[in-house]
Amino acid sequence: MPDSNLSFSAQSVLDAYRDESWTPDEEDNGRYYKFSHKAGMAAALRAATDQVVPEQAEPVGDSHDEARHDQWMRIRYKLFAIADELEGIKYGTYRCNLEDKPQ
Repeated sequence: MPDSNLSFSAQSVLDAYRDESWTPDEEDNGRYYKFSHKAGMAAALRAATDQVVPEQAEPVGDSHDEARHDQWMRIRYKLFAIADELEGIKYGTYRCNLEDKPQ
C-alpha cells in the first residue's frame, strides 16, 4: 500500500523491502513463507542504489565527469556487494566482483 507522504524513490525502497522480506521456505518445498530481514534489507539496498546511481547513468562532460562516473559505478558495485552478502550470495558472481567485498 503506497504511503502518500513518501517520494517515488523512498516508496520504491520501502516496496522492495516489503516485497522481499517474505520468502518461500525452501525446507517446506516453498509452501510456506518465512520472514527475512536480510532479504528485505538487501532488496531495499538494491532499490536505493538504483534510485541514486542508476545503471544507465552516463558521463555527460569532460574527463573529470568521466572519473566521477567511474567512482559512482564503483560505489554502485560496492553497495550491491553488501546486498549480496546479506543474501548470502557468493562473491565474484555476476552482480559483484570479489574485489568489491566489504572489509
